[in-house]
Amino acid sequence: MSGKTVNILLIEDDDIDAEGVKRAFKKARIANPLLRAKDGVEALEMLRGENGKDVIPIPHLLLVDLNMPRMDGIEFMEELRGDPKFNKTIAFILTTSKRDEDKMAAYDLNVAGYLVKSKVGDGFVDMIDMLDHFWKIVEFPE
Repeated sequence: MSGKTVNILLIEDDDIDAEGVKRAFKKARIANPLLRAKDGVEALEMLRGENGKDVIPIPHLLLVDLNMPRMDGIEFMEELRGDPKFNKTIAFILTTSKRDEDKMAAYDLNVAGYLVKSKVGDGFVDMIDMLDHFWKIVEFPE
């Protein structure tokens, strides 16, 4: 993965949480492109270039909230996994939900990890560091 830019798409409806992710990236000195969609519908429009949205570069990594309006994270992941162009995209769930049903549904959709925001808390930068190490070590397809 050395030398290649890792594109990240954050799918998060909460402005405060989205800003927290951006601040954690900045604090960890991660300059990777970070785009944001406010829900699953907007994320799919960005990925597919629909409804007047410019097509974004295919992200190497998705950070997906579960509880969002219009299309929640599970619905988004179901749609994504059904699309041959995006079905292998690496996704981490970043949510407030501690429900086992949500965890099982997410892992059934082949997410790489399920991170509970309240557990991350002050360790938010540690979570971002973990993601940074992840994409530096893991090989992504071209």
